[in-house]
Amino acid sequence: MATPTPVRHAWKALIGLLAITAVLFGVNALGVYVFERSSWSPELALDLQGGTQIILEAQTADGSAPSAEQMDQAVTIMRQRIDATGVGEADVTTEGGKNIVVQIPGEADEETRQRIQASAQLQLRAVLFVSGEVSGAFIGEDGTATPYPTADPGLESTPTASPTSGSDLSWITPKLQAEFQAYNCADPANDPANAPADQPVIACDATGTAKYILGPVELDGDSISDASAGMVQTSGAWAVNIVFNNKGTDAFTQVSQRLYPLTTPLNQFAFVLDGDVLSAPSMNAIITDGKPQITGSFTQESAQVLADQLKYGALPLSFTVQSSDTISATLGSQQLMIGLVAGLIGLVLVAVYSLIVYRALGGVIIASLVVMGVLTYIALCILAWRMGFRLSLAGVAGVIVSIGFTADSFIVYFERIRDELRDGKSITSAVEDGWSRAKRTIYISKSINILAAVVLYILADATVKGFAFTLGLTTVIDIVIFILFTHPVMQLLARTKFFGSGHPLSGMDPKALGAVYRGRAQFRAPVATTGRAARSRAEAERRQTIAERKRAALDAGTDSTSERDSASVDAKAGRD
Repeated sequence: MATPTPVRHAWKALIGLLAITAVLFGVNALGVYVFERSSWSPELALDLQGGTQIILEAQTADGSAPSAEQMDQAVTIMRQRIDATGVGEADVTTEGGKNIVVQIPGEADEETRQRIQASAQLQLRAVLFVSGEVSGAFIGEDGTATPYPTADPGLESTPTASPTSGSDLSWITPKLQAEFQAYNCADPANDPANAPADQPVIACDATGTAKYILGPVELDGDSISDASAGMVQTSGAWAVNIVFNNKGTDAFTQVSQRLYPLTTPLNQFAFVLDGDVLSAPSMNAIITDGKPQITGSFTQESAQVLADQLKYGALPLSFTVQSSDTISATLGSQQLMIGLVAGLIGLVLVAVYSLIVYRALGGVIIASLVVMGVLTYIALCILAWRMGFRLSLAGVAGVIVSIGFTADSFIVYFERIRDELRDGKSITSAVEDGWSRAKRTIYISKSINILAAVVLYILADATVKGFAFTLGLTTVIDIVIFILFTHPVMQLLARTKFFGSGHPLSGMDPKALGAVYRGRAQFRAPVATTGRAARSRAEAERRQTIAERKRAALDAGTDSTSERDSASVDAKAGRD
């Protein structure tokens, strides 16, 4: 005897769910044992775990006090940079008019600190001259290491001819050439980040092994509309991909057209970040799409940090770290325990209600919630590793609220099955037809929940993002559980003797539900009932759609007409 199609589909769905679960556990195992960046427990947010507090003091170029607008802009950019790493729910506030207090969950690594405090002022300058520097020592004309000379202040500082472009060598005056010879990359007093944008500048790379004379600024960070980290396909090295806006695209096209036919080093352009030359690649083609790429000695973390800094803009102020301390949790483990207990109480209440109302069907609800809990837990572990998600008390609340939403979906499904049984269908048919009619309602309600979570995540404050994120995540997992677990299990249970025969404890007893179906091709007319059967019958009539009620009224009218016609025939026969 061939296996029924619904049974085959049910087993395929359950096997698919098992495969998804195995893949998720496998991915997290790679993070734990191979990459050593994940764990078997979700990361906690600042309110539950504590973290690091960094106090930054703002500094202006002229030493004056920063304006409130500059401080607010700096706070916004810092928060955007931190939020780009995930849903960590960090706290960024101003203090005393010139300080910014940043509180980050866990221990702040060097990449995180750089992400926060770096100004990220990007400038694109043409390369005029480049040379190497050995061990920080100046090599004089005699070929020996000598102290750095001081440029003669009387040398000519004005170009003999007016430069026509950023690549014009007329920018290199005798004074600039002497300053270049005397320039010490290791001297902290040399700060090209604050050099005039319309003048050439001397700068070094981050390691101090290369020294450049660069032309005026031709593009800056304001021309960037987007930035992302990626790998170079040919070399496999990490790079930062930049997308210029319309104005920046036009300007960069003109720069590439000018540099492409020149020879080294005049065909090079330098990406200068906060005074350091990140890279100075050659212009090997004319780029008209406004999408250049910054290469260099990047790691995945450093490339992502720079991309986030460029994407959200440069800070309007420079900052120095005043203090960096470890802080305790604002709520602590006690509040976490209270939240977990509240969630456990909610699960117990749902389980008790399910067993009382749906009897053995309540076991399907409990099993579905257990599977949902396992998938949610492992998903939170993976998200903590891959996108920096941290579970806050608001996130715990989102998980607890999702339990109630999930219970609503079970009620819709099971009540739809019971309605089909009351209409006289067999149990296997009631499961299939009940699912086809209930899933539309479930999908609509879940889509509304996901839409609300997305809107809340986008518009709400950082302290509420955790609630919105976990609510949306658990809603998506809830849909997956219904498709790959709950309905397939019901398809299999409907073909067992206990559920298929409508046992009184199965929760699908047709007699207790007031069904009109009695056996194969056998129907009984509804009779007057009392007690629970009457209430069930009334509930079935109340749940009828408008079309079902009209059909019932039409059938009732047809039966009445048939009875009147039969009575007329009998009366006529009697008169005859």
